[in-house]
Amino acid sequence: MEYLLLASILLSFLITLFFLPAWIKKAIKIGLIWENMNKYNHPKNIAGSGGLIVVFGFVLGALSYIAVKTFILRTDITTVEIFALLVTILMAGLVGLIDDFLGWRHGGMSAKLRIFLIFFAAIPLMVINAGESLISFPFIGQFNLGLIYPLVFIPIGIIGASTTFNFLAGYNGLEASQGILILSALATVTWFTNNRWLSLIAFCMVASLFAFYLFNKYPAKVLPGDILTYSVGALIAIMAILGNIERIAIFFFIPYILETGLKLRGRLKIQSFGKVNADDSLDVPFKKFYGLEHIAIYILKKIKINGKVYEKDVVFLLNTFQVAIIIAGLIIFRNSIFKI
Repeated sequence: MEYLLLASILLSFLITLFFLPAWIKKAIKIGLIWENMNKYNHPKNIAGSGGLIVVFGFVLGALSYIAVKTFILRTDITTVEIFALLVTILMAGLVGLIDDFLGWRHGGMSAKLRIFLIFFAAIPLMVINAGESLISFPFIGQFNLGLIYPLVFIPIGIIGASTTFNFLAGYNGLEASQGILILSALATVTWFTNNRWLSLIAFCMVASLFAFYLFNKYPAKVLPGDILTYSVGALIAIMAILGNIERIAIFFFIPYILETGLKLRGRLKIQSFGKVNADDSLDVPFKKFYGLEHIAIYILKKIKINGKVYEKDVVFLLNTFQVAIIIAGLIIFRNSIFKI
């Protein structure tokens, strides 16, 4: 009967696939439309905050998972953890939605306020003492962090992943495809480390993201907004915490760590969009690099025969880099993942 749990993944996909077209029409009708920043003259013609439907589909899929466990399998194991997970993601998503409505062109939410509000999203995991406080350090051995782990490390993880997953963004299909890649990789790890319930929950989000990607890939009909990036970033941190796979998750997150460093170079004020030409091809907009997106444009201009770089090329190269990081991580941590 456990195969019924897989229906939750399908449900997340179908809900997002069904409701997203209606959201796109409604958003355009009410004027919730955003600029397509990597198109010539930045046409303002794309529905915004589509991530709301992604979160909606994910939450309903996760709740159906709980329903199957409760009424059919007659077990409540991990139910508390799942509800804490859902509350954290909903709170992080709410912060993202507020940021969407404030608008990045108008300064959006201040960094301090954003961090302060995301801290509250970490509280559900803190109060259930999620994760494992026994940490292994190289050359030192194991050390029990005790209350330091839930009170310090959990909020740092949630705040860090939620806010920085938003940095590598702004290109059609990029946020959704990156979320699919990282969450699928983490779900694979938790599957082999006997946290299969966490894998199934993660695949609910992957399914919802995939349905969204069908409308968000180049040329996009809808943009995700911070509600998606904050929610997916929070789930990445949650999987690391509840699955006790912090080191692996941090390794998979290397592109975002690099992106954060490049963003700090520009004092978090310079966006990663390309310089758009009349044919929608992209050039590096500055003499220095302020994002992996700029590096991707530079590399592609060097290796492409015609020297023309387009938005979808940048997304493909960044996704290829992420896949390479994931494969490297699976190889490096193979003993702890696959119990060889």
